[in-house]
Amino acid sequence: MTATRHNIFPPTTEADWRKAVEQVLKGADFEKVMVGRTSDGLPVLPLHPRRKDVEAIAGPRGAERWRIAARIADPDADRGNGLLHEDLLGGADMITATLAGSPQARGFGLREPSPATWSQALRNVHCDLVSLRLEGAPFGGRALADSFAAFAQASRLPGATLKVDFGLQPLADFAALGHFPLAFGTLMANALEIIRQRRAEGFAGPFLRCDSRPFHEAGATEAQELALLAAQGVTYLRALEEANVPLEEASNWLSFTLAVDDDFFLGIAKLRALRLLWARIEEASGLSPAPVAIHAETAWRMLTRHDVHVNLLRNTIAAFAAGIGGADSIEVLPFTAPLGLADAAARRLARNTSLILLDESSLARMLDPAAGAGSIEAMTDALAEKAWSLFGVLEGQAGNRLRGMPAALENGFVAEMLRDARDARLRLLATRRQPLTGVSEFPDLTETPPAVLAEARPHAAPEGALPSLRLAEPFEHLRDRAIRLGHGKPPRVFLANLGRVADFTARATFAKSFFEVAGIEGLGNGGFADAGGKTDLAALLAAFRASGAAFACLASSDEVYRSPSDAGEDSLAVAAAKALHAAGARQVWLAGRPGPDEAAYRAAGISGFSYVGCDVLASLEAALDAIGT
Repeated sequence: MTATRHNIFPPTTEADWRKAVEQVLKGADFEKVMVGRTSDGLPVLPLHPRRKDVEAIAGPRGAERWRIAARIADPDADRGNGLLHEDLLGGADMITATLAGSPQARGFGLREPSPATWSQALRNVHCDLVSLRLEGAPFGGRALADSFAAFAQASRLPGATLKVDFGLQPLADFAALGHFPLAFGTLMANALEIIRQRRAEGFAGPFLRCDSRPFHEAGATEAQELALLAAQGVTYLRALEEANVPLEEASNWLSFTLAVDDDFFLGIAKLRALRLLWARIEEASGLSPAPVAIHAETAWRMLTRHDVHVNLLRNTIAAFAAGIGGADSIEVLPFTAPLGLADAAARRLARNTSLILLDESSLARMLDPAAGAGSIEAMTDALAEKAWSLFGVLEGQAGNRLRGMPAALENGFVAEMLRDARDARLRLLATRRQPLTGVSEFPDLTETPPAVLAEARPHAAPEGALPSLRLAEPFEHLRDRAIRLGHGKPPRVFLANLGRVADFTARATFAKSFFEVAGIEGLGNGGFADAGGKTDLAALLAAFRASGAAFACLASSDEVYRSPSDAGEDSLAVAAAKALHAAGARQVWLAGRPGPDEAAYRAAGISGFSYVGCDVLASLEAALDAIGT
């Protein structure tokens, strides 16, 4: 008997969907409610049709595995070598060798660039079986390249047998130093001399790295990051062509490195847009478009120092996006990186993130699995076009006998562009419109930090350098200050719950999380209402005195706040605030918007209000100011 298939769900059109949405919105503006915006202002529509008119965007690896990069940046080269061997035995097949002074070393790094350093760090490593990426101090490319070449020669490793990205990046190095130490033309002449020396030794490159990481850490939007990558590549091609290097050869000397954060779909689109953007540049240069090698690194700026285990989720999302987006190699930063030098356990979790995506999820087995997905295709195209427009602006910069990106760096255009983007993002963070789980939302004051081999080392950037910012840092400063004020223990806020449990639970829960963002422990309770629902202020004050809290926060509904109290004509909120001040509270807050009663509340000594959309950073800074007085 043949089974008959019945379509139990009638076909639905976009018009049907829009009609259903309008009924739910009840007159609210569709654009405001349903259309999101990226940091570049690009629209994120709620519904996209599938695209059938597109081809897959492929990189050099095609449907092969991406390379898994492991970093060696331990000042103790012997210890670092041991950890590196664990990484290689555990599945890594690319080494990122980072010397002291490199911004990516985060205060650590291998010691001076010398054959001895390389020999110790790479002892018993079969360098001809892995890929290597070299990262050195800003504008230290000659010492880096010469020392590695000398090590290879001493180790009887012909250059032709090695796959080495030498990482010469004078434009990205500007971000770390804030100026060019020599004329840019001289820097490029030096780079070309280094490349020719290495070419004579058999090395194939790549040699010049287009790197977006320092700009990403300074606050770049996705389109800005792509435009800066493209501008770096074009600047290097232009300089090499002026030195009579054929463009076909010069293009093979370039590599691209970019950061990928935890915005999954945007991360996929960013990598795909980079390939479209560079193909367009190759066509404009008279070259036949060829897939470029892209190395992706999970973003430093998204990692947090508090509730660090959430970093595992952030890294997984970023690595997932990079793999789907077609990265040729991926480095997952250890989840403990903001705390210091990662130990073997954190490194294992980092490399296993890629291994699980490769071997259990089989993400590399499809060529551009995002091809045709309406929302990702739309974002890819929008990012590529926005980046192309910004790239044109960068190319139009001129001054001091420079043009393009070198001029944009020297005249401050790049710094100003990134500052504006960074300030806009920080405003979203301050109001929690862009939340950080475990930091600005759902903080955990009882966490036990995982172990690291060495604690993070503070690093002061040179004057004029672009800042390297993790988004969580402003909130982390609040937590650190709270611990200092509490002499190693978190200060406490007493939640003065008014009315019945049903009246105060929602706002008490919100207030507890709100204050704990700054490391202030919220002391909850079951309320102080009698059988009739009337608040017993005497019991509330006794509980406050017994709590040892520095201050109090009223929590209840607006109706309860405005209900009459036994204290003459005062509302319950006003009476409670006055009583708490009389009982020794340094400050009294109220959970909720003040509304039309703000003047009365402030006259009663209520100094702050916690509500959705308030400036959390400024409010909590004020709360800590009062605690410290």
